[in-house]
Amino acid sequence: MKVSDGSRRTQAAPVPEPQTAVVPLPPEIDAANIGLVEAALAGALASRPTVLIADGTSTAFCDSSGIGALIHAHRQAAATGAQLRVVMPGPQVRRVLQLIGADQLLLVYPSLADAQADRSQSARSAADPAPGPVHQEIA
Repeated sequence: MKVSDGSRRTQAAPVPEPQTAVVPLPPEIDAANIGLVEAALAGALASRPTVLIADGTSTAFCDSSGIGALIHAHRQAAATGAQLRVVMPGPQVRRVLQLIGADQLLLVYPSLADAQADRSQSARSAADPAPGPVHQEIA
């Protein structure tokens, strides 16, 4: 689109859609496979997406090493201007995230479709739709 105000012309550039990378997480995340999970998340971030979705649709178990990897990926994403979104429909893993407060740091969604449909860059946990993010350091 060109806009003219007499002698000056301005051309508006189209706004590109955010580039999204989706990393499917395994059914169980623990010490036995945490290296693979970390490598997959880091590899996806290397492609410089604006949104990285860690898809835990099939994840039924996630120990502390897995939660630590998600928090680390969140921090890596934020450092590059990207947003990490975690899909975790399973009630057991979601409950653990809530109990330790990780759902206050991570953007957690009940489905991949919900994570993909979110057009905001400042959404909070989909389980707690209060406006604006609440960032809390988790030791």
